[in-house]
Amino acid sequence: MNDIIKSIEDAQLKESVAEFAVGDTVKVYNVIKEGNKTRTQIFEGTVLKRQGGGARETFTVRKLSNGVGVEKTWPLHSPSVEKIEVVRKGKVRRAKLTYLRGRIGKAAKVKEVVR
Repeated sequence: MNDIIKSIEDAQLKESVAEFAVGDTVKVYNVIKEGNKTRTQIFEGTVLKRQGGGARETFTVRKLSNGVGVEKTWPLHSPSVEKIEVVRKGKVRRAKLTYLRGRIGKAAKVKEVVR
């Protein structure tokens, strides 16, 4: 039974997924359907967490919009996620950055990796 489920999930995976990690600043290009029109909306923020694996893998991005923190969670292999573009690599020592929710201003920033 597990082989059947695995084969169905493997068929739903995207061929290429951007390499990004927790702490990176990314632009998520999200396809939105309104009636019979489609448009692409960009959501730029810091990746708080990645969880799951395979077709069920999700990631959460947080940004500040008009002084209010906004978080969105997407399935990594969703057809509504057109592409993920890495803007800046972050230097973090944790797998989940939930502590950023309580921080304001410069304290909410993640250090950038110097290449």
